[in-house]
Parts: sequence; structure tokens; C-alpha cells
Amino acid sequence: MTAPFPTHKQEEWRYADLDALKPVWEQLAEPVTLTVGAGEQVEEIWLPGGDDVQLRRVQLALGEGAKAGIFALNTAPLYGRIELEVSLEEGAEFELFAANIGTGLSTNEIVTNVRHIGVGGRSRQVVRSVLNGKAVGSYLGKVEVARGAQKTDAEQSVKAMLLDRGATANCKPELEIFADDVKCAHGASVGELDAMQLFYAESRGMDPASARALLLEGFVMGLWDGASDGEAISEAAREALRRVV
Repeated sequence: MTAPFPTHKQEEWRYADLDALKPVWEQLAEPVTLTVGAGEQVEEIWLPGGDDVQLRRVQLALGEGAKAGIFALNTAPLYGRIELEVSLEEGAEFELFAANIGTGLSTNEIVTNVRHIGVGGRSRQVVRSVLNGKAVGSYLGKVEVARGAQKTDAEQSVKAMLLDRGATANCKPELEIFADDVKCAHGASVGELDAMQLFYAESRGMDPASARALLLEGFVMGLWDGASDGEAISEAAREALRRVV
């Protein structure tokens, strides 16, 4: 059964390009369910596909002491969405390192809901966006800490780089905490390339495009440092950055 088509009245679809999504909704609507058993570990690298519209919806359940790391790149030329719903049992750990790289009129978004339901869970979400033209990049991320999920340790770090005045970044990290012995933090910032850093690179003989590309690589590429095999996603990110400079 196909899920109801979303509307902008729903917070998690507030910035989505629904006109682009509608023709392919029936083929892409259903989320994939992944379960990581107690004490198990999993790592996934999500590379962009070749379609104009790309939608990935995943429900991830982590058992007691399980660990999951996801490295994701979102560069769809028209509309791309990565949607994650994660639950963590006692002692489970979840990490997300992801980037939106958008150009022209593209809309790319990462939407997460991480639910800590057991004691001593740990989650880290690090998201970077690079946008030019009139591209839109969004991160909407909610962390829920249930009653009894004491000793939870959760962090969200969200940063966006706008290369043109017409580009738009939406950053909305959110915490909902019902336990009193936790360590939770979030931060979000939106900026542009540092003029002094660009001047320094150009004064050392780099052309303007190469100088911008170098700074943008420094902004994004560290996301993949923890991947066991990050070569493919690193190269895909470099190629996407070449298109936006």
C-alpha cells in the first residue's frame, strides 16, 4: 500500500520539492527497515545515483550494544532526500556523516529522527552543505531521549556554505529530552567562503576556481575520514564540488 503523498504542512516535508517528487512517489515511498542485532556492527556508504530525483528512506533499529555508521552523499540534480529514523537500545551507538552538495535549482535534504530508548546510548550527526546558484539544502534533525534513557550522549553538528546569494540553507537541529542525566548538544551555522583564505590561496599562485575548490574540500572531505573504505564517496564528493565552484 502506497503511503499518503506528503504536504508542506508536515514539518519533515516543509522544504521538500513536492512537484519533483510526485511523479515517482509510488516507486520510492516505502522505507527500508534495517535491524542491527545486539552487539553487532554495521557500516554503510550511501552514494548518489544517476536519477534526477533520488529518495532514500530507512528505518534503522539498533539492539543492545549495537553500532552503526552511515556515510552519505546527497547530490541529486533536481531533488534528493535522505530520511532516517533510528532507535537505540541500551549502549547502542549511531553515527551519521553526510553532505548535501547542490547546484542550480536543486533541492537536497537530510531528515533524521534519532530516538534514544535505552540507557547509555551514543549518537553523532555531522552534516555539511555546499550550495550555489538557487540551490536549497536542508537538514531537519530531531533527537528524542525517552524517560529512563539516562546517560545518553548525543550531538548534532550542522554547517552550510553558500556560494551565491540565491542559495538557501535550512538548518534545524532539535532536542526533545525526557531524562535528566544526559549529555546532549547541537549547533548550526551558515556562512560563505572566507575572503582572506581565498586571497591567501590565490597569492600563492592558485587560480580562483582552484582556490575555492581547495577550501570546499577542507569543509567537506573530513566527513569520510572514519569510513573503512571511503575512496568512492570521497571521489564522488570531489566531482560534485567541481560542479559547484
